[in-house]
Amino acid sequence: MNNIMESGLIKIAIVGPESTGKSTISEQLANHYQTVWVPEYARGYCEKLTAPCTWEDEINMFRGQLELEAELAAKAKRILICDTTIITVKIWSDHIFGSSPQEVLDKLPHHSYDLYLLMNIDLPWEEDPLRDFPDLREHFLGVWHSELKSLNANYTLISGSDDLRLQNAIQCIDSFLVGIN
Repeated sequence: MNNIMESGLIKIAIVGPESTGKSTISEQLANHYQTVWVPEYARGYCEKLTAPCTWEDEINMFRGQLELEAELAAKAKRILICDTTIITVKIWSDHIFGSSPQEVLDKLPHHSYDLYLLMNIDLPWEEDPLRDFPDLREHFLGVWHSELKSLNANYTLISGSDDLRLQNAIQCIDSFLVGIN
């Protein structure tokens, strides 16, 4: 709850493996709570790449996500919904390159969120040119659990499809809000 005390803004991160509905639920939650949401910076960045992602690209995505979040935080109304976080850069860098940029590792412990909603892999895989690992969803869900635990993050696994998934996320956020008021 350090973020809340420092800024008065409640930061909620929507995280998880590929094709788990993060962007969809981020937008739905922002609408429900009448606030803004921070889209995944890497998606737009990767759409413009003409070659495989490099180490420098990962650093650029890390910096871009932080800048976009800071820009949109100023427009948020009490709650900021973030579609992914800089932890994603660590997870992808570790997987693709075997390690993470030091700049990312240094920032992770100091750039936390008040609540993380970890999206379960119970939705069907949706093909997308920017998605790479349909057979590794279970692996990456385990990685997400490990990363969040290592940060001592306050997180909940969100399951269900369509409206149930949204209802579960709202219930989790509402319970969290009651607990801090």
